[in-house]
Amino acid sequence: MSSITVIHSNQAPKAVGPYSQAVISNGVLYASGQIGLLPEEGKLIADDVQSQARQVTENLSAVLAEAGIAISDVLKVNIFLTDMSDFPLVNAIYADWLGEHRPARATVAVAALPLAAKVEMDLMAQIG
Repeated sequence: MSSITVIHSNQAPKAVGPYSQAVISNGVLYASGQIGLLPEEGKLIADDVQSQARQVTENLSAVLAEAGIAISDVLKVNIFLTDMSDFPLVNAIYADWLGEHRPARATVAVAALPLAAKVEMDLMAQIG
């Protein structure tokens, strides 16, 4: 039986429900979905998808850093958008965030996200 390690970063928003920012099990980090919340305020950074997407990547980066994991260790990212016409804008921010690293990815349209966010991302990453 494997153990589960809970990851929490003060540099990312607190969980808004009964879940952890991330957990590690069997050498893999599973990060919960992040929306564009400011960690210190718990409010969306702005109404536009670009600001929210940048904040999402900062939040996920903070969780990775807390676990000692590099962006290059990200295996898969899931992106959820409330409007697929925002795909090119979010894709550009996503590409900038990852640099040359290209993990597996899925992008799906959803009817709504928590707190009326426009974008949410979660990810999986290997440990070292």
